[in-house]
Amino acid sequence: MLAIHEDIKSDIDFALILSVFDKVVEHFKLPCSVRVDLSIVDEETIRELNRQQRDVDAVTDVLSFPYLEVKFPFKAEDYPYDVDPESGEILLGDIVLCYQRTLQQSVEYGHSKERESCYLVLHGLLHLLGYDHIDECDKVKMRQQEELILQSLGILRD
Repeated sequence: MLAIHEDIKSDIDFALILSVFDKVVEHFKLPCSVRVDLSIVDEETIRELNRQQRDVDAVTDVLSFPYLEVKFPFKAEDYPYDVDPESGEILLGDIVLCYQRTLQQSVEYGHSKERESCYLVLHGLLHLLGYDHIDECDKVKMRQQEELILQSLGILRD
């Protein structure tokens, strides 16, 4: 389940965002009982989170806060202490998306805000699943997954 929290008003296509989440669940063969919380925030909020959590005093586009160290193949029984007792869901983590940066980057990169919001949420989801882009080899693997998933949904660069 993808739980979406709008801290600020946006016109993000949440149906499209949910399709990205569903595709990630399918692609990585995750149990349908996983949960991610997505918050849509303003520049001030994400800057403060970035400063507090990463010691970087700057606005960024997306932050991810994983709750688990994920291993594949993903099996629910490997995470017995990470299940929400009320919902039965495995909590993967939180994603925080800056709405203003999404709009700015869509213009900067010359594609739709829908494509940019889907890309950023997917990027955040991959971080929750253990992907990173610190070194070049890891970056290539992450970018390949991003493109594969977006292309499978028909979410292409304009």
